[in-house]
Amino acid sequence: MTSPGLKTKLDYSDYLHIPSDGKRYELLEGDLYVTPAPSPLHQRVSKRLQRMLEAYFEETGQGEVFDAPIDVILTTQDVVQPDLVLVTNAEQISKRGIEGPPLLLVEVLSPSTREYDRTAKANRYATLGVVHYWIVDPETQALECYRSTGTTFELIVQANSPSVLIHPDWPDLHILLADLWA
Repeated sequence: MTSPGLKTKLDYSDYLHIPSDGKRYELLEGDLYVTPAPSPLHQRVSKRLQRMLEAYFEETGQGEVFDAPIDVILTTQDVVQPDLVLVTNAEQISKRGIEGPPLLLVEVLSPSTREYDRTAKANRYATLGVVHYWIVDPETQALECYRSTGTTFELIVQANSPSVLIHPDWPDLHILLADLWA
């Protein structure tokens, strides 16, 4: 039984009152998820991939790449902090963060987030209209690129180090996987 006046689901206004303590807080369907700060390897891989994406998307004027922590406000009850975000519609960038589903979200797996990133987050991202979702796995030195089919994601290309990943939607974007782990 729920007590009168107690919320069972959180929203963006609740999210704003979470203290800054070095952990990453996210809301998915109003449920709060907390993960520890990422490891140096995680940060290194994320930074290197960010540079590759910036070189392709920003230098050609196709979009802007953001790194965590940045709030991606998908709905009032879905606020996430992916590792990397590609925004191609500048109107989505606000004082609060990124408003609505961006073109691409990237998650670098950590031991504590592996299952969460592959299931709960992936399912919610697909449902809410994220077109591209990439998963980087430092453990297997792999990059998996998914594309939305409407309400789910389909794997469209994947590669392991030391391969070069060429994405079918951006054939001029070459991700040298060995450079992510070097």
